[in-house]
Amino acid sequence: MTPSAASSGPGAPSLDIPAVTVAPGSTATTSLTVRNDSDIVEAYSLEVVGDCASWATVEPPRVSLYPGTSETVTIRLEPPRSPEIRAGELPLGVRVLPAEHPDAVTVPETTVRIEEFHELRTELAPRRRRGWLRGRYRLAVRNQGNTPVQVGFTPGQAGEELAFAFNPAEPKLEPGESVEVGLRVRTGKPVWFGSPAVWPFTLATAETGDRDGTQPDEIADPPPLDAEFVQIPIFPKWLLAVLAALLALLLAWFTLVRPAVRSAAKEAANEVVQPRPTPAGEQGGNGQTPGSGSGGASASPDGQGKGTGNGSGAGGDGTSTGDGTAVGGGQQSSATIDLKTSGGATEAGTYKVPEKSVFGVTDIVVANFQGDEGVMTITFGNRKITTIALETFRNQDYHWVTPIKIPANNTVTIEVTCTKPGTPATGRQAQGCHEVLNVSGVVSRTE
Repeated sequence: MTPSAASSGPGAPSLDIPAVTVAPGSTATTSLTVRNDSDIVEAYSLEVVGDCASWATVEPPRVSLYPGTSETVTIRLEPPRSPEIRAGELPLGVRVLPAEHPDAVTVPETTVRIEEFHELRTELAPRRRRGWLRGRYRLAVRNQGNTPVQVGFTPGQAGEELAFAFNPAEPKLEPGESVEVGLRVRTGKPVWFGSPAVWPFTLATAETGDRDGTQPDEIADPPPLDAEFVQIPIFPKWLLAVLAALLALLLAWFTLVRPAVRSAAKEAANEVVQPRPTPAGEQGGNGQTPGSGSGGASASPDGQGKGTGNGSGAGGDGTSTGDGTAVGGGQQSSATIDLKTSGGATEAGTYKVPEKSVFGVTDIVVANFQGDEGVMTITFGNRKITTIALETFRNQDYHWVTPIKIPANNTVTIEVTCTKPGTPATGRQAQGCHEVLNVSGVVSRTE
C-alpha cells in the first residue's frame, strides 16, 4: 500500500496511516512515514496501541533521523482466526515517541476492517442408539466464526423410514457461543420378532437466513455426521424359543404322557380290586372259608393292647362272629390298638394273631389326634415296619398290594415314647400321649 506523506513540526511530526482490510488468519500491511524536521538528530520509538495491539507490530520499532530526513516503517497486521476477533471496523493507532522531546508524542490513527469468516463445529453423541420405536441423541453446535449466525439441520435417511425432530430447530449463535440440540429419531412400525433392524442416517448442519452477501466458498459448513438407530424387536429370539419349547411340552403331555399315566393308573386300580385266588387246602369241607376275624383291640390300663374280638369264625357257613367279612381264601379282619402313654414314658400296645391263623396285613392307619411329640415304632412280629416322629403327622396310612403275613401267636406292636403331650380339641394340654393304630387285612386258617 502507498502511505500518505507525513508533515511535521519541530520534534513532533504530523503522521497519517492509510486504512487497511484484513481477514482473520491472514496477514496485511500498511505503512507510516516518519520525518525529522527539527535541527537535531532525533530517535523515534513506534508502538501499536488500541484493540489491534495484540496482533499488530511495527517494523522497525525504532528509527533515528538526521534533521530534514525521513523513513517509512511497516505496520504488519496478523489477526488470529478466532471468534474473539469480531467482524467489522477496529481503530488502529501507532504511538510515535521522540527521545529528545517526549512531550511531543503523537498517535496517528487509522481504521482496520476485519473481514467475516464462517465456521461451525458439530458433534453428535451417541452415534449409535438402540430402542423399540425411538432413540434420543445430543447434537452439540459451536459457532467458531466471527459473526452471528443462525443454523439449521438437514437429516438424511435412504428409505425414509425414520422421522426426525430437533429442539431447538434453528438456534442463533453469537461468535464463540455453543448450544446443545436434542434430536429425537422415531420409526413408523415396530419390529415384533426376528433380528434387530439397523437404520443408518446422516445429519448435516448449515447456516440459514440472510448471509449478507457472503460468498458460498467463504462459508465453512461442517461435513455431515454419520449415525444409526438400531430398532430392537419387541419379543426377543430367546422368548420365541421358550414359547416353542413350552408348546412342545404341552403337546407331548396331552398326546403321550397323559394317556400313558391314565392307562397305568387304571391298570393299577384294576389290579387292586381284582379278587385274589384261593390257595388249595384253605377251604372247608363245604367250600366255605373258615377265616378268623377280630374285634378292636384296646390298650389295657397297664399299657398292653389286647384284642377285644374272639378272633374265630364259624367254619361251617363261612361267616364270622367278629367284625370281618368273609371272602374266598380267608376272612377280612381288622384290629385297633388304643395306646395311652404318660409324659416322658415309653409304652407298648399289641394285637396278637390267633392260633392256627395267618394274618395278611394290607392296610394300617395311625392317628395322632392330640398332636403329641415323641417317637412311634410299628412292628409286625420280629419285623420292624417303620419308626415315625409323632410331631410330623396327625393321621398317617400305609397300604400294601402284597399282604405282609404275620404267623399265629405273633403280634402287631406299637411302641410310643412320649416326649411332650399335645393339645386335643378341648384346648387344654393333655396329661399324656394318646395314639390309635388300626390294622386291616385277611386272616386265613392254617388247618
